[in-house]
Amino acid sequence: MDITVEELTATLGAMVPRMGEMGITITRAVPGHVVAEVGMDGNANHLGTMYAGTLFGVAEVLGGVICVPSFDLARFYPTVKALTIDFRRPATTAVRAEASLTEEAIARIRDLAEATGKAEFVLDAVIADASGEVVATTTGTYQLRATGSARVGASVELTPRVRGS
Repeated sequence: MDITVEELTATLGAMVPRMGEMGITITRAVPGHVVAEVGMDGNANHLGTMYAGTLFGVAEVLGGVICVPSFDLARFYPTVKALTIDFRRPATTAVRAEASLTEEAIARIRDLAEATGKAEFVLDAVIADASGEVVATTTGTYQLRATGSARVGASVELTPRVRGS
């Protein structure tokens, strides 16, 4: 990866201003693994716990960010199709969201995107508070899509989903 986590955080904030406004910081981004953090400052709700939308945002962004070190973004771009969140307990501190893809999953996603122009994949994330307590989990369905000249066909009827682990 030719971009630092600081540059990646700044790019994220420029591309999706709301993420920057929430203070989401990318702290690790290597092939197959990504971590993002966000603090309570400006993200508390009326109960003094972290706003649900912030928890959703810090997890959702992982699906796009994991693609930066894992795939050739000159040829492909990520997009989210669906994301579900299960809230386990209120977060009263900064949180850390983490997700991973195996090397095998990355290879299958890349190969399918190269062959068909897109590949759907599932990414599970865990959001924990400062003490390590899990406050929420998410399951996201994302697609890696070919950019302009890398597109294979007009459309693909069915795209098999690749599970992240």
